[in-house]
Amino acid sequence: MDSIKTSAYMPTEIEVENISKNKIKVIAYPFESGFGVTLAHPLRRLLFSSTVGFAPIAVKIEGVTHEFDSIRGMLEDVALFIINLKNIRFKIKNDEERVVLNYSFSGPKEIKGSDLNNDEVEIVTPENYFCTINEDAELNFTVIVEKGIGYVPSENIREDLDADFIALDGFFTPVKKAVYDIENVLVEDNPNFEKVVFTVETDGLITPLVAFKNSLEAMYSQMSVFNGLLNIEAVAVEETQSVSVELGKLLQSVEDLNLSARSFNCLDRANIKFIGELALMDENELKNLKNLGKKSLEEIKQVMEDLEFPVGFEFQDGAKEVLEEKIQDLKSEKNEG
Repeated sequence: MDSIKTSAYMPTEIEVENISKNKIKVIAYPFESGFGVTLAHPLRRLLFSSTVGFAPIAVKIEGVTHEFDSIRGMLEDVALFIINLKNIRFKIKNDEERVVLNYSFSGPKEIKGSDLNNDEVEIVTPENYFCTINEDAELNFTVIVEKGIGYVPSENIREDLDADFIALDGFFTPVKKAVYDIENVLVEDNPNFEKVVFTVETDGLITPLVAFKNSLEAMYSQMSVFNGLLNIEAVAVEETQSVSVELGKLLQSVEDLNLSARSFNCLDRANIKFIGELALMDENELKNLKNLGKKSLEEIKQVMEDLEFPVGFEFQDGAKEVLEEKIQDLKSEKNEG
């Protein structure tokens, strides 16, 4: 007979496996039976629906009146031109939510995504084919790129455009793939606990780890409507959730930072095994590591800033102590192993 419980088992382990530049696996366990899918399913939906991205929402082409037209001297008709345009991923460089981009090309030329880079946008799919124009052709067009989430059909965009623009379906989400598997894991001779294995892939607009973090933040934000029912406990719940998000990233190995051999070896010799240890250090402590040169120092600082946990990060109340304790436990387990 199973022992009687008064609360659900709290999962304690989280791992992040880098499969490629834009693809990761996030593994969390152990969950009570049924709890894994309860959390994984809404997270998957939020990955697609709440992750911010950028998309072309309208195009105006000189000499073209509708999307079924053709352009003199261009291999593609307008319909295929639009399909290729929607497959090119734009990233606005500044804090603007909408930019209007003007392009002009003369043939002969095969135009790729990289040809659309300019001071306002970065193309994260530079090798994507766009169109081909011959030696007599001149192609002039304007693209409106906007920041958004999820998917917005062209019908909802058209009413806000000038008549000479063709509205496009807005595919904003940078998440290309988000799937999860539920596996059994053994806990204290009980084989019915669950391990959640997420596979997340993005198109390069943001990293998959940031996308996953954003979905967690969206979930916590939506659930905060119930905080009022918890009264004074609401603050404690919010702090606990924030600590959990931070721990997931900071308990990864420093090997996952993909540092140069010189920088990694220096950290390894100093027995620094986890990313969180770098966030707990201030800059002077890092500088004083034996044989850590200026170049390595700058590399480590930059990588940690990119993770949004710079060296000397200011943790919320209680988070620092939790992180220090968890890192110490993990190091002890490794030493015992």
